Amino acid sequence: MQTSTDKKPVLDFIKATERIKQLVNKTPLVYHHNLSKKYGCNIYLKREDLQIVRSYKIRGAYNMMSSLPAEKLECGVVCASAGNHAQGFAYSCKKLNVKGVVFMPSITPKQKIQQTKMFGEQNVQIILVGDTFDDCAIAAKKYTADHGMTFIPPFEDYKIIEGQATVAVEIYEELSNIDYLFVPVGGGGLAAGIGSYMKTVSPKTKIIGVEPEGAPSMLAAFKAGHPVTLENIDSFVDGASVKRVGDITYSICKDVLDDMHLVPEGKVCSTILQLYNEDAIVVEPAGALSIAALDDYKEQIKSKNVVCILSGSNNDIDRMQEIKERSLQYEGLKHYFLIRFAQRPGALKEFVNNVLGPTDDITRFEYMQKNNKEAGPALVGIELKNKDDYKRLINQMKILNFKYTELNKNDLLYAHLVTG
Repeated sequence: MQTSTDKKPVLDFIKATERIKQLVNKTPLVYHHNLSKKYGCNIYLKREDLQIVRSYKIRGAYNMMSSLPAEKLECGVVCASAGNHAQGFAYSCKKLNVKGVVFMPSITPKQKIQQTKMFGEQNVQIILVGDTFDDCAIAAKKYTADHGMTFIPPFEDYKIIEGQATVAVEIYEELSNIDYLFVPVGGGGLAAGIGSYMKTVSPKTKIIGVEPEGAPSMLAAFKAGHPVTLENIDSFVDGASVKRVGDITYSICKDVLDDMHLVPEGKVCSTILQLYNEDAIVVEPAGALSIAALDDYKEQIKSKNVVCILSGSNNDIDRMQEIKERSLQYEGLKHYFLIRFAQRPGALKEFVNNVLGPTDDITRFEYMQKNNKEAGPALVGIELKNKDDYKRLINQMKILNFKYTELNKNDLLYAHLVTG
């Protein structure tokens, strides 16, 4: 595998486009009327969620695999992936009729595991190991070496980057005058590919990399001047959550990205729900990153031509409740409290009648001490109609002398009592 210390090869974007054409869909670039009106600009969505495996990842995987010598393909290939790269890899294995082994984190959504099996059929074997992409990548590389196979990385290879760049080739064919291009960043392969191509054909275009707030690996690399390994990450945005970006991808991204921006996971969830409810567009968390960042650039993008990459739609329906929950909390509409009710009859009734507003709703109520309910604390989840009602809620609890702890503001207690 090449590293950032090797001489960088020339990326042949046109040849890569020709190479993948027989397998990969040319996805639409769609003008979005509502977002354009909201931000006072022209916003276009590059719909990689409509790709044949519902994400752009097939581009890089197939570009690299189809470039391998026949003798290497015959020995088989291995990949490590949080899901989308695995599906592109699996589909490529089936089409090239080669043996593939897929390593996935044990926390990978079931939907992505099932899709990988469907796309690869008898050509792939799936091994679940580790809690993060980085954990399973270590196991995958050891397996590759032990079995004399070829590792197909999700981002850390020039052929992968070259393949991902074909997203930008397609965009530029339809829209050459682009002022801002927002691209999700995980390991950095897509951003490195898109940035490399766009800075060649349209130097004026500002490329904005967008990461989840809980996994800011590229931003950390920018600040340190080199890739660093984050000790802990929030893996909720699983398609863009890695502890360490690649050496190759960083070496390219630092030159082609004009800005790196972080988006809170709750904001990502609100964007997912908005796209689904208003446009019937299903996106996974990583796929929503580019649109979720627009609020923070609303002044810069006015009257501009803006492209957002919707990178994928592999969202497990089982996660929708968590997505709604995170969105409500981010929007200030869902709050959890540990409330210590007074040792007297009617305390709970007083809380319902005099603390809650007419549109407030108790969504969860659980006594923490089962044998002493009147005196014991209770876990109370409250959903508000309007976030401004929060101040009145807190004020009423203080006036009526209810003793409480806000769990939303205490990560340890929240994890133990609400999600534990």
